[in-house]
Amino acid sequence: MGDRGSGSYSAVVKAMRKTAVLNVVGLTPRLLGPAMPRVTAWTRQAAQAAIHSAFPAVTCTAQSDYLTGQYPDVHGIVGNGWYFRDECEVHLWKQSNKLVQAPKIWDAARAIDPSFTCANLFWWFNMYSSADYSVTPRPMYLADGRKLPDAYSHPDSLRTELQAKLGTFPLFEFWGPRTTIRSSQWIAEAAKYVDGKFSPTLSLVYLPHLDYNLQRFGTSRLAAIEKDLGEIDAVCGDLIAYFESRGADVILLSEYGLTDVSKPLHLNRVLRERGLIAVREERGLELLDCGASAAFAVADHQVAHVYVNDKSRLSEVRGILEATPGVETVLDQAGKARNHNDHARAGVFVAISQSDAWFTYYYWLDDRKAPDFARTVDIHRKPGYDPVELFTDPAIRLLPAKVAWKLMKRKLGFRTLLDLIPLDASLVKGSHGRVVEDPADGPVFVTRRKELLTSAAVRSVDVYGLIMNHLTRV
Repeated sequence: MGDRGSGSYSAVVKAMRKTAVLNVVGLTPRLLGPAMPRVTAWTRQAAQAAIHSAFPAVTCTAQSDYLTGQYPDVHGIVGNGWYFRDECEVHLWKQSNKLVQAPKIWDAARAIDPSFTCANLFWWFNMYSSADYSVTPRPMYLADGRKLPDAYSHPDSLRTELQAKLGTFPLFEFWGPRTTIRSSQWIAEAAKYVDGKFSPTLSLVYLPHLDYNLQRFGTSRLAAIEKDLGEIDAVCGDLIAYFESRGADVILLSEYGLTDVSKPLHLNRVLRERGLIAVREERGLELLDCGASAAFAVADHQVAHVYVNDKSRLSEVRGILEATPGVETVLDQAGKARNHNDHARAGVFVAISQSDAWFTYYYWLDDRKAPDFARTVDIHRKPGYDPVELFTDPAIRLLPAKVAWKLMKRKLGFRTLLDLIPLDASLVKGSHGRVVEDPADGPVFVTRRKELLTSAAVRSVDVYGLIMNHLTRV
């Protein structure tokens, strides 16, 4: 992948140019076209480059590459989550910006121009950072088991203002089986509100809508996502017009492209069958016991970090991984170093699936022993990423009535489990995490400042410098 992308910038800049970065998750050159008329028309007057995606090509790693100009072996974000060895626990989707172990673009920009300010709208690791203004999802977890939609902001008063103006952040339409355009619309309106009130120099705006149905249906069934393309096109078109009317340069980019998949791979089940996985039984259900396991995998789309506690079994574990159908590559330390993922947080091995496969976190061998959270939307308790959370169980009869009844019981103060998620990984038709082979199916960088984009392809770490050049080359 070459050298790092961040560089030094002159301290003679007197005032930076206002810039907005719209992160349209899942957008690729192939998806631009008639279904996205406003964005496509805008790109015709712009320069465009394919991004050689972060590795793994997942949200947290890609965004960290973009905002630090460093790879994971420096900034430490080896995926959307990892095994915290000192806690013997897997954590995904943590929010503290302190986890990113490299300086951020807003720190570098502020050192050049003390008047510079940054607004971070829903890019990840968005809590307790040095950005001037931030908004991110932060549910309330009540003692009676309920999870209520909410958001976190800095300054704290911004959260109250936004939800008074826009309504409560639609958390259950941001992730889960009820996802809709409303969450991206809310974020877009919040970005306009923050810009109108504070006029930050740099606005970072996260728009996740395309990601949902691309995972549900894949990329081949364009008819299935045509409505989604039109919806995000309207949101982006409005935001582009708004920011350009405010004198801002607009950068349109994405984090990764998705590919069609048909093979869910259950690495933890494979490891368990070979006696490497330990489970703890509670109330007849099984919990993965990472600290007691000889080896286990943290699944993250098409990449899995495999942690080996029993070092005497390293060779055995590697052999098992390499012999598992659907696993294309197993990276050891040298392989991780070549891919800039050799960090203390990474697994001893990193498994990469074939292009038509992806990794589940499933470790139980009998669905009757699956933990209670397996059938719920629970991104923090599951020891791996679970895109099956985008579906409801097709075996549930009278689903709307069942949901209404469960929600009513919760409102009355009764504890009840929203166990609506299936355990059928074959439902998932799109995934990501590998570096795609065809740039037309990968992430894209678009700007109307054509003089700043002189190459048809850039690396993930180069995005940092491109954003900085938009700010400094006034």
